[in-house]
Amino acid sequence: MALTRTHVDRFEAAMPRLEAIAYRLLGSASDAEDAVQDTFLRWQAADVDRIEVPEAWLTKVLTNLCLNQLTSARARRESYVGQWLPEPLLAGDPMLGPADTAEQRESVSYAVLALMERLTPNERVVYVLREAFDYPHRKIAEILDITEASCQQIFHRAKKHIAEGKARTEIDEAAARRIVEEFLAAATSGRTEPLVRLLTSDAIAIGDGGGKVPARTKAFEGAVAVAKFMRGLFRPSKAKRDLVGGSAGIYSTTANGAPAVVVVVDGRVIGVMCVEVTDDGIAAFRSQANPDKLERATRQWAATDHGEPLFHAF
Repeated sequence: MALTRTHVDRFEAAMPRLEAIAYRLLGSASDAEDAVQDTFLRWQAADVDRIEVPEAWLTKVLTNLCLNQLTSARARRESYVGQWLPEPLLAGDPMLGPADTAEQRESVSYAVLALMERLTPNERVVYVLREAFDYPHRKIAEILDITEASCQQIFHRAKKHIAEGKARTEIDEAAARRIVEEFLAAATSGRTEPLVRLLTSDAIAIGDGGGKVPARTKAFEGAVAVAKFMRGLFRPSKAKRDLVGGSAGIYSTTANGAPAVVVVVDGRVIGVMCVEVTDDGIAAFRSQANPDKLERATRQWAATDHGEPLFHAF
């Protein structure tokens, strides 16, 4: 049936929440957009006047579409070149969704999105809907066609998996930013020791190039190994300038609600390094360099003023 303006408005009002759910479930902004568009097509084909609670109907349709994608994504990622990391979202991106509670902010953090890759599709759905959007277990159970008791068990299992992989207690954003800026100063000093002092002993560095840009297929582990890698990464060379297409501006900002380093060449975001900072120091660097996963970041970057870069690298 043809949708009326009222029906379209109803869907558009639900879109921000649907996109935020889909992004958390899929870890990809482009896949989230596709899932929301497919949800709209099903809304367009439905007898919407007979749908009693449109928001619940839309959430169920979207969730099932995402479940299908998560199942097929597991097979695709087995053949992915190198490490697979989520698509980062820069500060101000509406797809980040609600950030009123600690649970909502944590559910979209880059570290937790990466950890959610360990969950089964059902665990991921239950965790996201309950933790980030405060859905009652009864409603989630209806969406997944399971019992409420099963939903509660899945949630506790998912929370345990996430908690086991999380770093130590995080620190406030202002302090984290200062540490990131200290890191950048140390990384460009040409010395390893200042970097080591900023890192936790078990720090890691992971990069996702998607086979399209150089990225190590195995993570660097341990403060010394990570510090040596970072020192080399920021060491200027003609080969690096040729690779990225010029001198890169280095900015300190936030991505997914946490400190991040953004690398920009001629207005194009070529890298986003999400930094996980704890009371003990920097615990992880997760760098997204796959150009397919930086298109939205480039658009978001162009839409806001970031001032002058901290420095130019390479």
